[in-house]
Amino acid sequence: QFQLVESGGGLVQPGGSLRLSCLASGFTLDDWTIAWFRQIPGGEREAVSCHSSLDGSTYVDHTVVQGRFTLSRDNAKNLFYLQMDSLNPADTAKYFCAADPRVSNLGFGCRPRAFDYWGQGAQVTVSS
Repeated sequence: QFQLVESGGGLVQPGGSLRLSCLASGFTLDDWTIAWFRQIPGGEREAVSCHSSLDGSTYVDHTVVQGRFTLSRDNAKNLFYLQMDSLNPADTAKYFCAADPRVSNLGFGCRPRAFDYWGQGAQVTVSS
């Protein structure tokens, strides 16, 4: 059974940092496309950063990330991460990790409906 389990959310002050982790089980991440999405109440789930091992393509929402967030993976541990720095209240959302073995061509976008496997979500609240 394929499963993704997130950790690392929480409350942080503006300007602070958080690292979200996503642990995969039931499969190895090496050849899978990984992604982080976020969603505010009443809003759509939007891609933050995505990377495909299939073709090396990436997607970053630069209007959101602005050089502050970094997606990385540790295939040996079957983990991937979203390092978030210089957080501000506009980053408050529920963050979801996702993975899929078939998604590629991320230059055309990173769409939630393309991913079959999801973490449970981690709330990130940026507030003083």
